[in-house]
Amino acid sequence: MTNAQARNDDAATIDARLTQIARQVLNVPTLAYRNSDSLDFHEVSVGQIKLALRAAYEAGRQAPAKSATCISHG
Repeated sequence: MTNAQARNDDAATIDARLTQIARQVLNVPTLAYRNSDSLDFHEVSVGQIKLALRAAYEAGRQAPAKSATCISHG
């Protein structure tokens, strides 16, 4: 697997987890753009945002560690 494929797999995994958190915590059915204000904007409380951020943080903490490969972004 190439580095690009691994990054794409990682991005898909992260997107899936973020969508799950959005559904469960924020009652947002999808994180996909639907080009409609009534579908793309949601009213959520500060408490819900805090819970969602905490869930995302915990998901990152519990994710398996990647190998210590240094990738330059320059």
